[in-house]
Amino acid sequence: MIIGRLTRDPELRTTPSGSSVCQIGLATNFVYNNQTTGQKVEQVEYHNVVLWRKLGEIAAQYLKKGRRVYIEGRLQTRSWDGKDGQKKSRTEIVGENMIMLDGGGATGAPYAPAASSAPSQNFSAPAQSSQQAPVINEELPTIVQGEDINVEDIPF
Repeated sequence: MIIGRLTRDPELRTTPSGSSVCQIGLATNFVYNNQTTGQKVEQVEYHNVVLWRKLGEIAAQYLKKGRRVYIEGRLQTRSWDGKDGQKKSRTEIVGENMIMLDGGGATGAPYAPAASSAPSQNFSAPAQSSQQAPVINEELPTIVQGEDINVEDIPF
């Protein structure tokens, strides 16, 4: 489970078998005080995240660079021979659950649930200045993870 900001816009691709796969980069940080100097130190880690099928399509549609997101998933390391003959490997998070934490853009304003008795998820856009923002009633699809993905299906 990690919470971070997107380092770039999502990249959505399709495998030869027709499955959607989205790749995003996330940055997480850790801030602490150096005991010897007393100064604040910020440590940043970068993560590669892969989202499959409908979850990937939703990420590509709604997420942009700078947005905060919660990702829950598993670590996977894959290796291959590069074009130069060198053996390469990459560790990535295969996302199984995602929660979008920011409102429109990278403003840092969270989504606020709209008042509704319906079981679907309704979100309101962040307020602009002192004006009331219009409510966006959009039903988000349920995401069901199915069969395992074969490493050979990954188009990148």
